[in-house]
Amino acid sequence: MKIRDLDFADTAVLHDHEALGLPPLERQIAQASIHPILKTASYLTVATLFALAVYLVTQLFFGAHPSSGMDLIASALRNPIFWSSLLVGLLAQVVDGALGMAYGITASSFLLASGASPALATGATHLAEVFTTGVSGVSHVKLGNVNKKLFLNLLIPGLMGVLLGAYIITNVDGKVIKPYINGYLFLMGLYVLSKAFRRITLKTDIESAKVAPLAVFGGFMDTVGGGGWGPIVTTSLVGAGHNPRTTIGSVNFAEFFLTVASATAFFALLDGQVWVIVAGLVIGGLFAAPFAAYATRHFKTKTLLILVGCLISCVSLYNLSKLF
Repeated sequence: MKIRDLDFADTAVLHDHEALGLPPLERQIAQASIHPILKTASYLTVATLFALAVYLVTQLFFGAHPSSGMDLIASALRNPIFWSSLLVGLLAQVVDGALGMAYGITASSFLLASGASPALATGATHLAEVFTTGVSGVSHVKLGNVNKKLFLNLLIPGLMGVLLGAYIITNVDGKVIKPYINGYLFLMGLYVLSKAFRRITLKTDIESAKVAPLAVFGGFMDTVGGGGWGPIVTTSLVGAGHNPRTTIGSVNFAEFFLTVASATAFFALLDGQVWVIVAGLVIGGLFAAPFAAYATRHFKTKTLLILVGCLISCVSLYNLSKLF
């Protein structure tokens, strides 16, 4: 006797079967299999996250001074920078959880407002994003939200943009570039705000010739400005009519590899203060899920876009007013 694992999902194919008096499809047939490239990439993501977690725990408690692990934690809890970063991480993750984007530009805007240098702000933001983007990307692969062609078209050009941005921001005086970054974040706030008033028509094709330049620009601005990959790439592709589900999944999965590249570029260039900020961002983000769920449930997406766009623009204007 054959025991079948039936798929009772509400899909058009299964409705056709029901109308013809046929049994439901078997689950392994009804659900598309994950492409080997995406499966390999997801395994690599999980392995990278595990290795990073082991490395950080080992360095903290079993490094050159193992007894100092608890001392470092106690010192961080007494540091006002940690608590301000925790609040920034909480706010940024609420925004990202409710909209699916804008973590980087939200966190960077507030870190710059607190006095952080551009390199410190973007470096801390990307280090904190490694784990969140990794978990998000693997989840999208498992749920079938990643389009292989779009993912690959975004990955290599995006990495080129990230490395170019990291080179510029680490070789230019922070005081010189800070006004430009704040101006960019102000424009990104207006860009997010404009998305509340647009309508889109879905397309089924993916024009790789247009995706690659967008990925280079998105990766570059994400690194230089501390955020913008999601608002630039996701909203541009969805706004051009591409399927929102596979676009968001593909862009999020590619973002993990871009974030790792960016974080690696900044890793050796930042001082110990960055880890206090990263810890605050990560821990603040851990507590943000209930607030993000509340915001998503009680506010329409258009309202959230307006609020976030205005918030980022106002903070960036405040930062610019301090510089001039």
